[in-house]
Amino acid sequence: MLTQLVLITLLIIGAAYFAMSEIALAGSRKVRLERMAEEGDHRARLVLNLKENPGYFFSVVQVGINAVAILGGVVGEAVFTDVFAAVFAYVVPPEALTPVSFFCSFLLVTILFVMFADLIPKRVAMSCPEKVAVRCISPMVTLIMLLKPLVWLLTVLANAIMRMMRVPLNNQDQITNEDVIATVEAGAKAGVIAPLEHTAITNMMGLENHLVPSAMTARDSIIYFSLDESDESIREKISLTPHNKFLVVDGDIDHVLGVVDGKQLLKLYADGESLSIRKPGIVQPIITIPDSLTLTETLDLFKKESSDFAVVINEYGLTVGIITLKDILWPVMGNYDVWADDQLLVERADGTWLVDGSTPVDDIEREFGIESMPEEETYETVSGFIMYMLRRVPKRGDFVEYAGYRFEVTNMDGFHIDQVLMRRADHHVKHADKAEKVEKAPEGGADASAADQINPGGTK
Repeated sequence: MLTQLVLITLLIIGAAYFAMSEIALAGSRKVRLERMAEEGDHRARLVLNLKENPGYFFSVVQVGINAVAILGGVVGEAVFTDVFAAVFAYVVPPEALTPVSFFCSFLLVTILFVMFADLIPKRVAMSCPEKVAVRCISPMVTLIMLLKPLVWLLTVLANAIMRMMRVPLNNQDQITNEDVIATVEAGAKAGVIAPLEHTAITNMMGLENHLVPSAMTARDSIIYFSLDESDESIREKISLTPHNKFLVVDGDIDHVLGVVDGKQLLKLYADGESLSIRKPGIVQPIITIPDSLTLTETLDLFKKESSDFAVVINEYGLTVGIITLKDILWPVMGNYDVWADDQLLVERADGTWLVDGSTPVDDIEREFGIESMPEEETYETVSGFIMYMLRRVPKRGDFVEYAGYRFEVTNMDGFHIDQVLMRRADHHVKHADKAEKVEKAPEGGADASAADQINPGGTK
């Protein structure tokens, strides 16, 4: 009796070991195991090797689990049936004693194995899979060596069936951007990652999906100096647009010579010297990049070249804009007002928004909870979105409506959309109803202009 109880206990321990090993290997993360291996834990390297080729491992586990379960049933039935028969001898009729005792024995053995050989071990393995995996790996390697002939046969048969079902034999454990973002979001919900860190990391991961034009200053907004620029003109441009750096061109903006530091010019002005661009050492070299680069590639280039300013050209060699390190970092910080002077989205008191035409559509989606824009891979900015929807170059007063919002062009700079008024579509309807109650003033009057702003005409 005692021997059989000890045997059942050993069988439960064996089944628990196999169950823990299976869950631990399947649930352990490759990144953590690699870090443990780099720190000198050779067992972690063994686990990584098994994860790369898990066929033998799972075959041994299944052989072990099934063999232990069968032996446990046989031994348990022999031990506990007699015990229950003695207990129920004076309660249960003789003709029903054997089946009742067998059923109770079966139920007890099942409960013992389910609780102590399955549920509890698996929950332990799920809570810390890497630690359990490295502790279970050494005996498992020995078992694999001992059962290799049987395991080989089972593995060959299993692989053949898997190929017939067209199921991949190995799990490609590759970490994607989505995996990292999901981990960051889980950390933010748990309070481990601060909101600012969550925003910055998520937006940083998105830089790879955006090209330089989505963040650059467009060609028609660039302030530059020519070689023969007069001192008066230079002083005027610096006072009106106090940038840190200015392009220097030879004739026109498509022939960029370099860049000049605004602080250096201010120092010359303070010393009473001439601001001539032709002075030696004034013009510095500048990086030139194609407009097909992603923001991530541009960031890497800035780091490599120890620079924070670049000219953007198109496939024809024409200058299409400039981009700075600040332009890349602004969207990374999301809604946090790091540089107040550069806000592209400005909320007004009436609940509407003034939106710069160069605002990336991703910022609009994130700010207003819009899931996606139509065919957004064909454009990068709000200006491009409106042109795509209208299928033409817009004019002041044109508007489109999408996702419950109305995008109205309020200012044009040539063919470029400079500013957009954004509001909820129902917000426009409410204001239009109020406008109907106002007596319309003569055409061209101040009241007419006000009414036009409340309910402007346009093409949807």
